[in-house]
Amino acid sequence: MVDRGAGCLLGGALGDALGAPVQYLGLADIQREHGPEGVMGPPKPALFTDDTQLTLFTADGYLRAWVRGKRTGEWEPSQMVWHSYRRWLITQQQPAPERGAIGLLADERLYESRSPGLTCLRALAAETPSTPENPHNESSGCNGVTRTAPAGFAPSAQIAYDLGCRFAALTHGGTGGWVSGGALALLVHLLAVKARPLREAIDQVIGRVLRDDTYTATVLTRAVVLADEHDGSSSVRVDRLGSGWTGPEALAIAVYTVLTHPKPSQFVDAMRAAANHSGGSDATAALTGNVLGALHGTDALPRDWLMGLEMVDVLDAMGRDLGSSAVNLDFNEDRYA
Repeated sequence: MVDRGAGCLLGGALGDALGAPVQYLGLADIQREHGPEGVMGPPKPALFTDDTQLTLFTADGYLRAWVRGKRTGEWEPSQMVWHSYRRWLITQQQPAPERGAIGLLADERLYESRSPGLTCLRALAAETPSTPENPHNESSGCNGVTRTAPAGFAPSAQIAYDLGCRFAALTHGGTGGWVSGGALALLVHLLAVKARPLREAIDQVIGRVLRDDTYTATVLTRAVVLADEHDGSSSVRVDRLGSGWTGPEALAIAVYTVLTHPKPSQFVDAMRAAANHSGGSDATAALTGNVLGALHGTDALPRDWLMGLEMVDVLDAMGRDLGSSAVNLDFNEDRYA
């Protein structure tokens, strides 16, 4: 469990770093710059985008809520994650940590602007948080789902789905924007916490999503159908599911890629398939890495990729804390007090 927590966050960061240099390029341009096979590995150093920055702040906010709930009985994870995202906003507005900063705000490596989306920036500048019941916008962009994986380590499948929806809705008010966030959190929970078989977990996610958004459920179902049709003799064509710029499409591409590359030994091929297309390459590869990391743990992650990944120490430690919280193992709770 603890190792799957680390694998989930590290896998997502690796995918983010792999897709970041090509996220705005068409496939032909990617092949022109990187060769006929496309981008084959993350650059060195492997720098991630705002998606992974916000994933860290999601984990930090959730763990703060978990520690507070354990110690005081007050359980307000959505509010804590909202405040955590507002702390991330500080890192985008200042050049370095202020004197006396603690937690993630004390880490100067986070004071880097990695081209965050205007939807996120505007939503987090608001005075009150957005919710699924009272959304502040109608965006279904992929930047909502790409940071909800930590919610998968919540105490139950129902809570994981609800928190994933609410965390995504803090910035993305369109139904697909927050439902896809809940779907990712639920999938991570079923794989990492419940140890469900991959196909069974995906079917359960689709069944739950269908109650809230038929479009997201339909796109995910199409991903399963395309994966069933894939015979392994041809290359994986993720663009058949769209560009990945919306939350439902990005998650569907990740589901399709994972289903066609389910083995630990296929992690690198899965990452390459998820990144080499015309669209949101960083988002689709990051989600693929989240899911495969939650499924297989850190043993599946290529060591040469990890060696060049920025903030690998923080990602590993926070992922292990998430895993520990899910099974009530001791960890340094004071870090989140």
